[in-house]
Amino acid sequence: MPVGAGATGRSGNNADIVFRYLRGRIEDGTLSAGDRLPPERDLAALLGMSRPLLREALRALEMIGVVAIRHGSGTVLCRPDASSLAEFFTFALLQDVPVTEDVMEARIAVECQAGRLACERATISDITALRAAVEEIERTIDDPEAGAHADHAFHSGLVSAAHSPVLTALYSTLADLLQRNHVDRRRSIPATEAFRAYVVDDHRRILTTLVERKAKNVDAVLRRHFAIGNEFRDAAARQEILGLWSV
Repeated sequence: MPVGAGATGRSGNNADIVFRYLRGRIEDGTLSAGDRLPPERDLAALLGMSRPLLREALRALEMIGVVAIRHGSGTVLCRPDASSLAEFFTFALLQDVPVTEDVMEARIAVECQAGRLACERATISDITALRAAVEEIERTIDDPEAGAHADHAFHSGLVSAAHSPVLTALYSTLADLLQRNHVDRRRSIPATEAFRAYVVDDHRRILTTLVERKAKNVDAVLRRHFAIGNEFRDAAARQEILGLWSV
């Protein structure tokens, strides 16, 4: 019986059938990135769908980087770039409101594990990049948007320094939401001396922990960093509410 027997003919379902077929071939070692898929006629027969529906399904998968359709030479299996899926992931998560706290919880989990690994695996190049990111955070401390981008770059660099493809992929899918969260926070929190000191000093503290390879300490340092950030955010929210009441 063809793999896709019983398909309804709707492109979404057919794309799912093709995707499951490709995943199965990757799992059993039959296909890997760069390999050419079976000829269209053979693949359509194998999956139990018409060639037009197969083409439509392959075009849908090409949009998310699963395959590359090369006219005249066939379709090739690709290794999707996780960052290219970030927009789709963001779109899906934004359907659930509020999503900020869930994203922050996921971020903390990823960064704490990444921090422990970075203490063991970070290279001189990684440390140099993180030092540059801290300098950029200090330089842009009074610019909410530029400062938020610098802040995000530091934390992305921390995850990269873990040299864990899975953690990097997970973090990349959250990138758009995290970037937005960084900007929103910096815009909402008054740039007091206390906040400026927190932003600069805490990132230096995280960097020092990595440089000194203190894997046992980095989890506490990162969690303290996030907790204090939440305190500043909550204080700013309370002040905003009091301001509205006083109007």
